[in-house]
Amino acid sequence: MSSVIERWHKVVEAQDPSGLADLLADEVVHTPQVGKPITTLYLSAAFKTLNEPGHFKYLREVVDGNNAVLEFQTEIDGITINGIDMIQWNDEGKIVDFKVMVRPLKAVNAIHAAMGRMLEAIKPVKA
Repeated sequence: MSSVIERWHKVVEAQDPSGLADLLADEVVHTPQVGKPITTLYLSAAFKTLNEPGHFKYLREVVDGNNAVLEFQTEIDGITINGIDMIQWNDEGKIVDFKVMVRPLKAVNAIHAAMGRMLEAIKPVKA
């Protein structure tokens, strides 16, 4: 297993977004977001939204060079969600691209609503 993916698993298990600081490259892309601050915000919201205790689990992963695909399963509001995290990192061990795909459609809708609520709750306050 890649050390990047091992570090990713530790951050997810801890549900601690501060661990993303050393894991994400400054120019990371989390389509359509670009950059470390916005990607950190979205991944932080995802930790709280998708990682309900007892529900979120990785089912399998495929690692090839600096790329990985991790299949996960979780549940939101009684809807079973199946998805994948597609992760690419650079030679310095920093994640440069992070993409999430989920199914079925009702799961996409549930995540969209839950992520919207979570982002609203945790978004930084502008001075």
